[in-house]
Amino acid sequence: MLRYWNTPRPVASGQPRVNPEYLADGQLPANGRLRLLSFNIQVGIGTGGYRHYLTRSWQHVLPASGRAGNLERIGNLLAHYDLVALQEADGGSLRSGYINQVEHLARLGCFPYWYQQLNRNLGRFAQHSNGVLSRLQPARLEDHPLPGPAGRGAILLQFGEGSRALLVVMMHLALGARVRTRQLAYIREQISPYPHVVLMGDLNAPTRELLEDSPLSDLGLVAPQLQATFPSWRPQRCLDHILLSPELGIERAGVLAQPISDHLPVAVEIRLPWATDEQPHALCQVPAP
Repeated sequence: MLRYWNTPRPVASGQPRVNPEYLADGQLPANGRLRLLSFNIQVGIGTGGYRHYLTRSWQHVLPASGRAGNLERIGNLLAHYDLVALQEADGGSLRSGYINQVEHLARLGCFPYWYQQLNRNLGRFAQHSNGVLSRLQPARLEDHPLPGPAGRGAILLQFGEGSRALLVVMMHLALGARVRTRQLAYIREQISPYPHVVLMGDLNAPTRELLEDSPLSDLGLVAPQLQATFPSWRPQRCLDHILLSPELGIERAGVLAQPISDHLPVAVEIRLPWATDEQPHALCQVPAP
């Protein structure tokens, strides 16, 4: 059975939304390895060229017959990972056939835990959202609207406690550099108490800006992949990232050649400093291609 973390009541912009029900014991895997994926899924719309932004623009408003197959391909991909950050998911409106895409992908990928962060509520026409899918129950989850114009948010998840606490922040940042700086300064405040941090999502900024010229620049964060992620059919810009504290080991990392959306997904497998040699936990069985 899926466990849905119910959406808390909205509060003022820039303030966290926290539900005490989430405060259960969140344990990291004994082998200390986590497979992470970040993916801007563009509400399940396949895009293979700039012309599709025009010819398929109606799919941002109305349902499309090909969306179900595209979401199934995405779900099969996600099933190989432990913790997934989704951007540009629809929470259940006309354009998605009233299907909550975060929940739907959790089912397809066999994830026991999922959370939808609604950032732009356009009623029956669009439920523009971020999402998280997890095989592990977090010790804490917070829903943060980000500073700037309404519509951008971050999800904070804590796994483990004390010196072994891991904070994972999933976000979709603004297009404008000035607003993005404000948002990253806010994120910087939230992560400062934690020894081990993962930042992942569509950050709408190149790697150099994030690591050298942003409020994150003094943290020594590592960017394990530098390949371009956008546009998916001819990648030229690195907008999607998984940034790590330097103490977190990197087993493998890269951009996946999966042009399902207009962004390519980013994947990283990390090894926590206290990792053992135990075997990874089992994944959902995925049908052979």
